[in-house]
Amino acid sequence: MKKRFLYTSVAITAIALLSSNDSFAQKKTKPVIKRNSIEQRVDSILNLMTLEEKVGQMNQYNGFWEVTGPVPKDGQAAKKYEHLKKGWVGSMLNVVGVKDVKALQKIAVEETRLGIPLIFGYDVIHGYQTISPVPLAEAASWDLEAIKKSAAIAAEEAAAVGLNWTFAPMVDISRDARWGRVMEGAGEDPFLGSKIGVARIQGFQGTDLTDHKTILACAKHFAGYGFAESGRDYNTVDVGLSTLHNVILPPFKAATKAGVRTFMNSFNELDGIPATGNKYLQRDILKGEWKFNGFMVSDWGSMGEMIAHGYAKDIKHAAELAANAGSDMDMESSGYVEHLVALVKEGKVKLEVVDDAARRILRTKFELGLFDDPYKYCDEKREKTTVGSKAMHEGVLDMAKKSIVLLKNQNDLLPLKKSGQKIAVIGALANDKSSPLGGWRGVSKDGTAVSVLEGLQKYKGNQITYEKGADVYTGTPVFGLEIKINTTDKSGFDKAVEAAKKADVVIMVLGEVGFQSGEGRSRAKIDLPGVQQELLEAVYKANPNIVLVLNNGRPLAITWADENIPAILEAWQLGTESGNAIAQVLYGDYNPSGKLPMTFPRSVGQVPIYYNQKTTGRPGPGGESVFWSHFTDEKNTPLYPFGYGLSYSKFEYSNLKMSASSFSGNGKITVSVNVKNTSKVDGKEVVQMYIKDEIGSITRPVKELKGFEMVSLKANETKTVSFTIDSKLIEFYTANSKWEAEAGDFKVFIGGSSDATLEGKFEYKN
Repeated sequence: MKKRFLYTSVAITAIALLSSNDSFAQKKTKPVIKRNSIEQRVDSILNLMTLEEKVGQMNQYNGFWEVTGPVPKDGQAAKKYEHLKKGWVGSMLNVVGVKDVKALQKIAVEETRLGIPLIFGYDVIHGYQTISPVPLAEAASWDLEAIKKSAAIAAEEAAAVGLNWTFAPMVDISRDARWGRVMEGAGEDPFLGSKIGVARIQGFQGTDLTDHKTILACAKHFAGYGFAESGRDYNTVDVGLSTLHNVILPPFKAATKAGVRTFMNSFNELDGIPATGNKYLQRDILKGEWKFNGFMVSDWGSMGEMIAHGYAKDIKHAAELAANAGSDMDMESSGYVEHLVALVKEGKVKLEVVDDAARRILRTKFELGLFDDPYKYCDEKREKTTVGSKAMHEGVLDMAKKSIVLLKNQNDLLPLKKSGQKIAVIGALANDKSSPLGGWRGVSKDGTAVSVLEGLQKYKGNQITYEKGADVYTGTPVFGLEIKINTTDKSGFDKAVEAAKKADVVIMVLGEVGFQSGEGRSRAKIDLPGVQQELLEAVYKANPNIVLVLNNGRPLAITWADENIPAILEAWQLGTESGNAIAQVLYGDYNPSGKLPMTFPRSVGQVPIYYNQKTTGRPGPGGESVFWSHFTDEKNTPLYPFGYGLSYSKFEYSNLKMSASSFSGNGKITVSVNVKNTSKVDGKEVVQMYIKDEIGSITRPVKELKGFEMVSLKANETKTVSFTIDSKLIEFYTANSKWEAEAGDFKVFIGGSSDATLEGKFEYKN
């Protein structure tokens, strides 16, 4: 067989004319690419491509056969294999490991007519093999540099096994804890969500995509997925333009400004049109108004799902709708590769649409450096030394500690004494080495996380006993399958109660199984699953001196625990180093500084609940009347507000000052506040600034996060923290259907959560 390397026949000649030094076959060092050379090279390739090859770039297949096994001879696998050899595949997903990636890349580069390399994608959501905390937990750190570093660690490990594209970050804003995919995002606030989304993109992509440690990021899901009705995954989304532009879209717009190279469609419909076929989202906003020049990939099968939506009559019609709407790459629907050529010939899709999509995909491959070295991610030595390395573990441990939120610490029960105590550790999750990995756990294997029990046992000064109490689940939780929760077996309660009676302190680790949150994991009840609440109450009767450690991927309704348990630690699902991080916080070797990125409700009936709500026309009670916005059987206030989190230190806010009472145009004002650590313990505090727009052309939230800064304060130290306010900061999508700052009066609040009451005022004049 005649071999080809990168380009063949006329292709290599055409590219050589553009840049004689750019051919990988001719050079040994990294090429110097002129500013416009990528566009020239993309155009030259497009001129050489057949329509079928252009459409092929728009086709993505899941790994369809065992690369080291025999070549498929029949069925869908054989068909896909032939497509691969013809150059009709632009990307593959779920192929991992240098050996397999290199084998497939070799087919694309050396056996197809033009030798165009593949992009290899994978769901590297919070780590590849060495797992960081779930993204919602990372968001609780409010530490942008730590989050950026976590994404960089994941990128380096993924790149070492041959991958060059992750389907992350998810930047969907969601106010509904019932939705399982809240674990994958940054919570309820568009300002915080935008900052965190940018940090993750910068971590994944670095400053140079040709660096072998970086991979493409993907902003998903575009758009509105987090607003699924009733929190039920894949459900209908029905929001107005104000919510769309002011709440849902800001993190996506920030992602484009940060240089994210790919977007992914959402599964939901928006205003009656499925996102994959939504021209307003993809062509008008993303590629038009925002001038995004990367490419859009569908979510798994979302093109074909437009048939089930009742929007497309068949897969050919779905391909037509998706292509015209601006969806560039089809993930696993086979709609483009099977029908797009015919649609172009029939005049239902213009050739320019195909050219634009293929150009976007080819451009990204050049940016990755794949045309100059298609095997740059295929270094077996690097794979062996990088994956699971000590540096990876140290990095995810640091992120895990920063993600923990102290919710309650009555009578300073925490930190624990390091000697002389009898400690009973209770709960199946305390000895679980899989659930801490959370959902979307890459290729990590069950049983590889450090458990809470293991982390505590590394401290030798106390006497530790362990009792399971009760299983959280029965069987083995598997991704994609329903989890069987234990709702009846309480046979271990008696042993747990006896252990509690003999202990000075009880540590109970309760919460969700790792696969109980994530895609397809919506919950109508968000309390402690199974018999765990009964176990907690039984142990409490025996010994109320309890530290409750929560392992979960979403906010939980834990009102009883808040009313009765003296110390509560929100420890989420913290990944590979989970137990070590939790133990270090429990013993005070790390002072917690996390703040909640989502509101915790008192009961599920309050959901969706969020801090930046509207006042409504009847915001408060009038005498004894019932005619105001409230529940008759529950408070309006949350259990724990957005931005809330305690520390072993105590912080005091005072002396809020405004540099001026008003500003206009391009002017600005400064607001400052003094923050004092009034304790004897050094600590960190996330200082938060919120702004309320008193009157607007559309109704405005009661307050909005507009700034935050983490400050380190030694015992009894005071620092002044300042924020700058300009017209850009107070812009919103107005009744004029554009982003602008409106003249009027504003309030400023600064404090340690969204409940901040220290207040200032200013006026903005156009």
